[in-house]
Amino acid sequence: MSFFLVRGSPYLTLSVTKPAPLSISTVHDIIYFSSNDSSTKFTIRFNNNQAWILYASIKIKLTQGRSEITSEAFSGTIRIALLPDSDSKHEAVLDRYCFCYPVSGDAILREPFCVEYKWEKKGWGDLLMLAHPLHLQLLSEKDCKNITVLSDFKYKSIDGDLVGIVADSWILKTDHVSITWYSTKGVKEKHYDQIVSSLFTDVEGLNSLSIKTTSCHAIGKLIARAARLALIAEEIFFYDVIPKVKVKKYLKEMIEPWLDGTFKGNGFLYDKKWGGIITKQGSTDSNAEYGFGIYNNHHGTLGYFVYAIAVLAKIDPAWGRKYKAQAYSLLEDFMNLSTSLNSNYARFRCFDLFKLHSWAGGVTEFADGSNQMASSEAVNAYYASALMGMAYGDPQLVSIGSTLASLEICAEKMWWHVKKDGKLYEKDFTKENRIMGVLWSNKRDSGLSFAPAEWREARLGVQVLPLSPISEVLFSDAKYVKELVEWTLPALKREGIGQQMKGFVFALQGIYDN
Repeated sequence: MSFFLVRGSPYLTLSVTKPAPLSISTVHDIIYFSSNDSSTKFTIRFNNNQAWILYASIKIKLTQGRSEITSEAFSGTIRIALLPDSDSKHEAVLDRYCFCYPVSGDAILREPFCVEYKWEKKGWGDLLMLAHPLHLQLLSEKDCKNITVLSDFKYKSIDGDLVGIVADSWILKTDHVSITWYSTKGVKEKHYDQIVSSLFTDVEGLNSLSIKTTSCHAIGKLIARAARLALIAEEIFFYDVIPKVKVKKYLKEMIEPWLDGTFKGNGFLYDKKWGGIITKQGSTDSNAEYGFGIYNNHHGTLGYFVYAIAVLAKIDPAWGRKYKAQAYSLLEDFMNLSTSLNSNYARFRCFDLFKLHSWAGGVTEFADGSNQMASSEAVNAYYASALMGMAYGDPQLVSIGSTLASLEICAEKMWWHVKKDGKLYEKDFTKENRIMGVLWSNKRDSGLSFAPAEWREARLGVQVLPLSPISEVLFSDAKYVKELVEWTLPALKREGIGQQMKGFVFALQGIYDN
């Protein structure tokens, strides 16, 4: 007995190879049960107003109880589907495509900014699958062979309507995102002096000996921040900051102990059980470093390291060559370029190629499924990966990193950014929110893991950090950004708010008010 659990299928498919009796039980009462003349199609209605249809490849004898359906010994294929809205007008669609079923699927990144879905199928006829809103937005029908979108056949879901598509493969194409070291719109020369003054202050404060934390997440943020200072200096042609005020020296002192395995109090380890990078602290304490030892937010944390390493490899190529193997090892924990060439790591540990965004929950099981809070850290991870590809002259890494960054951005804009006139979420939720707190598989949270929903500035900050050139792409919709900032500003009057979160609000304000 085998279940073919292929994401996107409107049917639950069961294959029984050796004759066996079947039993289907439910917590709901069965109020209607009927079959066709050949006993290969059964309609079942429950007291929760749902209607389901069961299809059998050959005649099957089913017996109905109050909340259970049983059969005599059967071998063949069973398919069960929920009737959308319990409306019989959709029944003909399920009837037509019930004979063809997927047994597996592949998501292929053949070229930049493009994902191809291909399914292996059995049975006969055409394959019916379901597309979520981002699939439909990115679907390139002109590049697909023999594809039909059934706009009226759809199921409701927390992600938006799931719409029927008839095809053996799909081509999804996303916007081309320009991966750059520097800001895409440039810096006005009249601001150079002010920026130089701030750079001097920030760079003079860099002192690796003063760092007391041993947390890889905290260290990652510190080195990424320092690396950003180096690039700002380059962008405004203030090169003296890099050698003179020791950004490069600071980065080396902070990064090398982690790559050499000499960092006191912590360090990276390879975990054979799950095939990934964890830390010494995380290996003995699942709560340490925000759950890094149980793979929580790996792309976010390691993304900071990858960004800093990419920048250091850019400004010091000899250093980059020396530590290339270690750099790629960190990267491949969450973005393995090829499982056939490197089986030590999963393909994409965090990125979900069906949902087209990342999850951060690691190996922990939650009642509401997977989750992701800091969506912008996910964008940063793939942006940083593309930068590393540029630093090392690796076009494959640039391509994959750019593609995942673009997909992540599209997903954040769709599901994390809540626009005033948005139709995706219920009216009450849309009225109260302009940005997500935590997005789960089965729910949407206004609050954060560390802050209530009322702390709007914290929500905004978590979905913005770290500020970098890719932030311009993530928040390219100036109208929405204005809505978000105006929604957040009243929260800044609350006592005890730190300057850091205020800074993210003011940074976004500069997008439309400059």
